[in-house]
Amino acid sequence: MDITDLKINMVDGNRLLKAYCSVTFDNQLVVHNIRIVEANGKVLISMPNHKMADGSRKDYVHPINKDFRTMIDSFIIKKYKELISKEE
Repeated sequence: MDITDLKINMVDGNRLLKAYCSVTFDNQLVVHNIRIVEANGKVLISMPNHKMADGSRKDYVHPINKDFRTMIDSFIIKKYKELISKEE
């Protein structure tokens, strides 16, 4: 499965949340509201989720294996860093 499109929407005025993105896979499936977060100098990806009654969070969608997760994270982080470097 390949990433065929990525849209990043920057967020202003939030200390941790830097952007939301939408990722399209194989021109067939899109996942919206993936968060790009920056904490302690690291850029992290957070999948779309909702808060449960007990206060925990449950992902709506997530990669099943580590290799696919690494591929998604690396692609998004690379494109995000390219975008912010162009804005500077």
